[in-house]
Amino acid sequence: MTNKTKLALVTGAAQGIGLACAEALAEDGYKILLADIQEETVQRAAETMGNGTAAYVCDMGDSAQILAMFDRIEAEHGPVHCLVNNAGIANPGDFLTLEESQFRKVIDVNLTGTFIALQRAAKSMVEHNIHGSIVNMTSINAQVAIPSIAAYCASKGGAMQLTKVAALALAKNGIRVNAVGPGSIDTEMMAGVNANPEAMKNVLSRTPLGRIGTPREIGDTVAFLASDKASYITGETIYVDGGRLGLNYTC
Repeated sequence: MTNKTKLALVTGAAQGIGLACAEALAEDGYKILLADIQEETVQRAAETMGNGTAAYVCDMGDSAQILAMFDRIEAEHGPVHCLVNNAGIANPGDFLTLEESQFRKVIDVNLTGTFIALQRAAKSMVEHNIHGSIVNMTSINAQVAIPSIAAYCASKGGAMQLTKVAALALAKNGIRVNAVGPGSIDTEMMAGVNANPEAMKNVLSRTPLGRIGTPREIGDTVAFLASDKASYITGETIYVDGGRLGLNYTC
């Protein structure tokens, strides 16, 4: 079976990193399915991509919506061969005043939603004997931390561990599960930093390559992990961070 007959579902795909992942996978021959909570934006993205790209509206913090989306996808297109769990939110706030509801909302989308989608996709892969690939989006904040995004850091650390667990559980079925951990990437989340020279200076001071990354650089890494070129890689997280995690000090 060639990639031209395979389906790739990307969540959080209306823009930014998710859309870049979809574009990279499309270039590798996958038929693309985009999922996002932003209805108009994801529909527009699907129309722009063309080539039969389909759009689905889904709140990845709602398990029922995730399961219903997979049911609809399989009824309309068949089971997916590649899942990219990219949807995520940050919801920053002061650690001492962060409310439980705010914390749970981030966990629901970034971690629980990732688990529900991963498990549901894997069940169909096993049922249909598909040796598929699942790529979760973590972050360098699975390893380091920022005090104003406690829930985000916790969720990304959890997603990193979930990646390892799922890779071990699904290896016998020929399903590979990996993750990509972006550093500072030029997305909507970075808009405030981009507009603040001092904040950008701080970001670049801790980035050895001396620049922020592009969404496509994340997308290309995801496409690599989804491809046969990564056929002996599972349970790993690739950090695409311009060398940031390896940096001991600045001078």
